[in-house]
Amino acid sequence: MKVEIPSKVEEIVDKFEQTGYEIYIVGGAVRDILMGKSVYDWDFATKATPDEILKLFKDAYYTNEFGTVGIPNENKDERPYEITTFRTEHGYSDARRPDKVEWGKTLEEDLKRRDFTWNAMALKPEHESKRVKEFKSEKTKTTQALTLSSPFTLIDPFAGQEDIKDKLVRAVGDPNERFSEDGLRLMRAIRIATELMFTIEEKTFEAIRVNASLINKISKERVRDELFKILKSPNPYEGILLFKNSGLMQEILPEMEKTFGVEQKSPGRHHIYDVGTHSLYSLKHVAERNSDPVVRFATLIHDIGKPQTFKKLGNGTITFYNHEIISAQIVKRIADRLRFSNKEKDKLYRLVRYHQFSVDERQTDSALRRFLRKVGLENVGDMLDLRVGDRLGGGARETSWRLEEFKKRLIEVQKQPFTVHDLKIKGNDVMKVLGIEPGPMVGKVLDKLFEEVVEKKIENEKSVLLNRIKNLS
Repeated sequence: MKVEIPSKVEEIVDKFEQTGYEIYIVGGAVRDILMGKSVYDWDFATKATPDEILKLFKDAYYTNEFGTVGIPNENKDERPYEITTFRTEHGYSDARRPDKVEWGKTLEEDLKRRDFTWNAMALKPEHESKRVKEFKSEKTKTTQALTLSSPFTLIDPFAGQEDIKDKLVRAVGDPNERFSEDGLRLMRAIRIATELMFTIEEKTFEAIRVNASLINKISKERVRDELFKILKSPNPYEGILLFKNSGLMQEILPEMEKTFGVEQKSPGRHHIYDVGTHSLYSLKHVAERNSDPVVRFATLIHDIGKPQTFKKLGNGTITFYNHEIISAQIVKRIADRLRFSNKEKDKLYRLVRYHQFSVDERQTDSALRRFLRKVGLENVGDMLDLRVGDRLGGGARETSWRLEEFKKRLIEVQKQPFTVHDLKIKGNDVMKVLGIEPGPMVGKVLDKLFEEVVEKKIENEKSVLLNRIKNLS
């Protein structure tokens, strides 16, 4: 296997070798190299202490208590190179960070504390016939010589390479211990399996189910970020399905969990799935046309208020009147709980609150304009994508002649001004034509012109508007 190593990585490795310190490439870089992917994050492990590392590189910095020294990347937009001293960790009272960190003496100690097998591999730089002894562990492991731009030996004590080949997410050692050390690993397992299209190994998945409640000890921002990464992946449907089956949905989005099993199929209704299943399929379909994680999330939870509005009439018909209003109220609470930005929260709310919009061909232009104001012009395309996902997720056809006509009318309506500020003239024009000073009269004239443009009595053209001002005087 040939892999080009960046010159800065070569420089870091050479510097350590010249001074007699062991240095290993570790973490995601090794995994990506073995998978034939581009490497953007270069991490290293060494026996050298942070103080010793700082002496080797003039631009290095150390600002944490976990033994990680940073070296700026030559590309300012990319993550810095990070060199971490071998360490052992003790006590995880917050299920996120070790209570105590001690410098370790061997690479094996360091790799044992890592999360998943393919993150517990290392590349050892070699020269001529030098080789590293194999580690002994529960399984028979091997080291493998790799041909890179410089010679390296792969150290793989937990069969990470085998798990890559088998497309498995497997925890290092006892998965219960790994998850108790860092509850965020629960979400990371789901996210990485989703991104790489891997399967989570049986014991590891069971440990996620058993330890799911640990996710409540993790900051909501970190949980939200992992959830968004799942939604942004090429496989959000599969990811959210894992999210549900692992028990994490119950902990993070209990409102969504309640939608599964809420029946919708009834006389006169197009739905063929329960609410939760419909929502999952809607997500699957919207992801085929829209990559925005907020839009995907809105699609997933757009019917989250249906359990509270469920009613079954005497004839068997099931209704969910005003479910979009209740859904929007729930969405606000979820957005606050997961620390969404104000912009994300506003978009999420609008998409859920108004997803039940009517496409009646008898709607007036004024009604369409009200719809556009409520949804927001910047969200119209996303709302239409959600509608298509909603239709397909419920077993209906992708579109209808009414929806297509609605889209055409939206385009035409948007050509009209939405506020006085969209007029082709300003207050100064009014004052100049009428020879008046600033005052209430200017606003009244502009409002009158805007009203007539909206009603299509006159065109929104400067010459037409100026002439109309003269007639108003």
